[in-house]
Amino acid sequence: MLEIRSARKVFYKGQADEKVALDDLNLKLATGEFGVVIGSNGAGKSSMLNAISGALVLDSGKILINGDDVTDTPVHTRAMRLARVFQDPMKGTAASMTVAENMLLADLRSKKRTLRQGLNARRMAEYKERLALLGLGLENRLDTRVELLSGGQRQSLSLIMAVGGQPDVLLLDEHTAALDPRTADIVMQATVRAVEALKLTTLMVTHNMQHAVDFGHSVIMLDAGKLRLEISGEEKANVTVVDLIGHFSVKTDRMLLAS
Repeated sequence: MLEIRSARKVFYKGQADEKVALDDLNLKLATGEFGVVIGSNGAGKSSMLNAISGALVLDSGKILINGDDVTDTPVHTRAMRLARVFQDPMKGTAASMTVAENMLLADLRSKKRTLRQGLNARRMAEYKERLALLGLGLENRLDTRVELLSGGQRQSLSLIMAVGGQPDVLLLDEHTAALDPRTADIVMQATVRAVEALKLTTLMVTHNMQHAVDFGHSVIMLDAGKLRLEISGEEKANVTVVDLIGHFSVKTDRMLLAS
């Protein structure tokens, strides 16, 4: 379970370029719920993910994971309970280390793992099995340095690393935006399988309206740091790309009327 309570963050407070990033934002996801977050640039999507991960300190409000208040928990401690996959395939992996070594590092971030025995035969077999699900041949490249992988392979590895520790919360920060369509589809299908199999509470930020329609249990729209729209259940099952784009148009019309 993930809950954001009255989260507020203001940048450059009191200055001419003051920016309200999160404006008393409230959001709640049940355990295993997959929420897809949309919104225009500057809507607060990245600020929300940064606040959840601990990279952004709130001015006020709370972040709760499975009912525990983690608002003041440092990033490195919070990382034992949540995982994040970034848009940039270069983030989230160590370029000079092998595929297997990267996966071991991800395991060590989990509260369920220890350093004992390192890259033993059992772990190598487990990593090979997990990577084979991607269909990218990475299971045969465990000893390859990550810097030699393509961007799509590296991003796919980041996803497998993120879900390997079975985090309480999974944050996906436009994690398919930099990929070609075929690889993006592979990563999205792997994402759905992982979320469903492990019952991961997941927030995925995307600008891809088709992904917002096709994936997740709910669509969440942010605007100026606030929750402006939440679609779930039967409404989510029937929503179309045109419907979602229409909500952006309504927001734009509102801004024009206010100017």
